[in-house]
Amino acid sequence: MQPSTRQTVRLNRLSLYPQLYYDTLSIPFDLSIVFNLKHSLIAAVFAFTLQSAAHADEIVVSAAASLTNAFKAIGDAYEKQHPGTKVLINFGASDVLMQQIVKGAPADVFASADQKAMDKAVDEKVIATDSRRDFAANSLVLIVPKDSTFAPASVKDLTAASVKRVAYGDPASVPVGRYTEGALKEAGVWDAVSAKGVLAANVRQSLDYVARGEVDAGFVFSTDAAVMPDRVKVALSVPTQTPITYPIAQVAQSKHAAEAQQFIAYVLSPDGQKTLAQFGFKPPVK
Repeated sequence: MQPSTRQTVRLNRLSLYPQLYYDTLSIPFDLSIVFNLKHSLIAAVFAFTLQSAAHADEIVVSAAASLTNAFKAIGDAYEKQHPGTKVLINFGASDVLMQQIVKGAPADVFASADQKAMDKAVDEKVIATDSRRDFAANSLVLIVPKDSTFAPASVKDLTAASVKRVAYGDPASVPVGRYTEGALKEAGVWDAVSAKGVLAANVRQSLDYVARGEVDAGFVFSTDAAVMPDRVKVALSVPTQTPITYPIAQVAQSKHAAEAQQFIAYVLSPDGQKTLAQFGFKPPVK
């Protein structure tokens, strides 16, 4: 993949780890290394990275990993409508992004893949609560490798002895993991399936595990499954205890509050919603 001319922290389609791109020069930043460090060190690294890249005419958007493709397109479209503004996007697990903001990493907008991560941001007083809006919805699916013969009738089939490894996001920090845990508990198979669990640092890593055939099955959002139709297939649509909705808000300490509000308005606009729909996202649940 050729680097975008727009500076962005994004998930590379091959490695699926966040990397920072500077115009034609790429500097890989493997987040898997950082997960073993304290949150303060994570924040310090990202603060340095983003502060080095961001300028007065740029806004920093911290967005859930599942928004990668859609928000890259939205960022490009927004820049065309606002020629004087550049959009720098930092993709990752929602809770990790929230902690980065809490620890001082620069950000103007926060877009989460669930309400819980945004609620934590509210509790930490790092977002402007009156700017919070729901902008998209999604669904949970169970995927298997494209050439897999495993055809479960329900999530209870994951308890079969033939199923050895199941990928899903870490419920402690990844929204898709929380939705997965809730769905499996509702079905009464959480203990059995979690014993086979391969925890992913974000939803795209869960997708990657399945695409490479490293696990028998994995839980992702439907929009993520659509990213690799030639390498994975949806085995089941999984009902969740709560609707999967995405909130967005301005970061309280943003130095570009007006621009942040304009970006949020664009995401909520007919043009922004059309782009999200193109990537499989549904309108927010009213």
